Amino acid sequence: MQKYVCNICGYEYNPAAGDPDGGIAPGTPFESIPDDWVCPACGVGKSDFSPA
Repeated sequence: MQKYVCNICGYEYNPAAGDPDGGIAPGTPFESIPDDWVCPACGVGKSDFSPA
């Protein structure tokens, strides 16, 4: 699965790990994350992420 990186702060979303604190289960592809999810490090939306 493709990793994505925040263009603002550099946080890397790893689908294998997910974002349990943000309600995203491990194994969740970035494309399947709800549109209202925000970067856990800086708070920007999904549109500010790019493939790593």
